[in-house]
Amino acid sequence: MHLPVISPRRLAGAAAIACAAALIPVASLAATASPAAPAASTPACATSGLVVWLNVPPGNAYAGGAYYNLEFTNLSGQACTLRGYPGVSAVSLSGQQIGSPAGWGTAKTAAVRLASGATAHAELQVGDPGNYGQCFLPGPPPRPGRPGMLPTAAGLLVYPPGQFTSKVVPYPLNACARSGPVWMSAGPLQKGNGELG
Repeated sequence: MHLPVISPRRLAGAAAIACAAALIPVASLAATASPAAPAASTPACATSGLVVWLNVPPGNAYAGGAYYNLEFTNLSGQACTLRGYPGVSAVSLSGQQIGSPAGWGTAKTAAVRLASGATAHAELQVGDPGNYGQCFLPGPPPRPGRPGMLPTAAGLLVYPPGQFTSKVVPYPLNACARSGPVWMSAGPLQKGNGELG
């Protein structure tokens, strides 16, 4: 019986192909077992995923005004972040802005991560617009000793920090009839619900 003769060159080529074929599943396994890419940062909270509401703490009135907690509850179904100051204005029933928007302080801000269902808040101070003569509606005073009437806002137009769409929080309150006096002030977003009393 005569056996075929295989050259050393062919033998080396066959061995190389066999080794490469054996290594393909190992390389594939190594690629799937490698650490995952770092998780993307938590996205900013979109207005559409937030419920914005006003928390009125007991005893919130003080001489010349009152303070409230403006609450932002995440109902988007996923975690998101808020950072900075909300935009707040008084609005009429038709949605028209009344007077100047709330001013902001200079406190440093930090990102607040909201899990689904979690709430963050910003303190809102509302001064008495009756302390500003130019806030009254034009016309004769309704009765002696009163400089005039103040407009009644139907609620607050609120822009969450970093967003360009707003929500209206219904809450009738006296407002300033003209732009100029800054009679409201909004603080930065903070973790958790504001005090309920």
